[in-house]
Amino acid sequence: MPNFSGKWTLTEQAQGAAAGTWTGITQYELYTWGESANGRLGLNSTVIDRSSPTQVGALTDWYQVTAGTSHTGAIKTDGTLWSWGSNSNGKLGQNNTIARSSPVQVGALTTWSQVSAGGSETAAVKTDGTLWTWGRSNWGQLGQNDTIDRSSPVQVGALATWYQVDTGENIVAAVKTDGTLWTWGEGGNGRLGHNNTTGRSSPVQVGSLTTWSQVSGGQVACAAIKTDGTLWTWGYGSYGRLGLNNTTTFSSPVQVGSLTTWSQVSASDKHTAAIKTDGTLWTWGLGGNGRLGHDNIITLSSPVQVGALTTWSQVSAGSNGIAAVKTDGTLWTWGNDGSGRLGLNQPDTDMSSPVQVGALTTWWKASAGGAHTAAINEARTGM
Repeated sequence: MPNFSGKWTLTEQAQGAAAGTWTGITQYELYTWGESANGRLGLNSTVIDRSSPTQVGALTDWYQVTAGTSHTGAIKTDGTLWSWGSNSNGKLGQNNTIARSSPVQVGALTTWSQVSAGGSETAAVKTDGTLWTWGRSNWGQLGQNDTIDRSSPVQVGALATWYQVDTGENIVAAVKTDGTLWTWGEGGNGRLGHNNTTGRSSPVQVGSLTTWSQVSGGQVACAAIKTDGTLWTWGYGSYGRLGLNNTTTFSSPVQVGSLTTWSQVSASDKHTAAIKTDGTLWTWGLGGNGRLGHDNIITLSSPVQVGALTTWSQVSAGSNGIAAVKTDGTLWTWGNDGSGRLGLNQPDTDMSSPVQVGALTTWWKASAGGAHTAAINEARTGM
């Protein structure tokens, strides 16, 4: 099963396939739905939106997927990296700017372990711990100490100690294996967490702590969790997206409450979602379109629990909605349903509370993007 950072390892895959008494074949199918513009769904079309999960091709060896604003990236179990959708600024890493409506392999390497698709940039980590970026670099978000766009993956520095990376809109945030947190790109509203609004074109450490475990880069704010289970946010505070019971902007990490039970966080455009170690789900920020899942459209500046369930395992906050997976493998979505992005087969019908997507109980991880959603389904065959 995936861990909280959104990364899967081949070891975790083997453990998942061997769970219980299962001895058959485990297949990992990729599904997408929502807006099809620029081919972001990978279904060989740029005009046919999908309001229900639709399988991408017939392959069954996908193990991680990331839905960006207008493009998608995914990694297979063999360590190959694939991308499709809008290719402005070379964000697909194909050494050109040609949009793709079906998955195309990025290079020939088989050593990719995690990928994150942002607005106009993409970042990925290899199994050797090196970090690579490509796409738009107008704010230095590629971390190459310049503002030059790249249409193929370029290594960020020479270090091989990167663990997890997440891209926002013109910013990139990453955690190293030593627990240090690093950010770069546009610095407006203090979104980089460096106690200023200065942009950075190379990775700069956020403070001096070595206790960070996961980071999520939103459009104008970031959220991160430490190894002690505390939750921290910084950046633009409008709509209460920082969860600090105000709308104040902060340029350095500020702790959200005093709890030490947070396990995963996902920061989006104007709202944030997080899961605690007890399996409860919490959201805050702009409530428009019901994106917070509280059966209303009320904006909240502090974390509020979504329902009373304690069975949530993974959450992804998209631009206008949220997708989440429960421990029983069911998939749930809510918020703005434009172009069918909620996958409920009733396009343009907003939902203000979680609604189950289909009846499958084998979903691994969902990734909510700008106007589309992608997810991995663990399909089992045999005995």
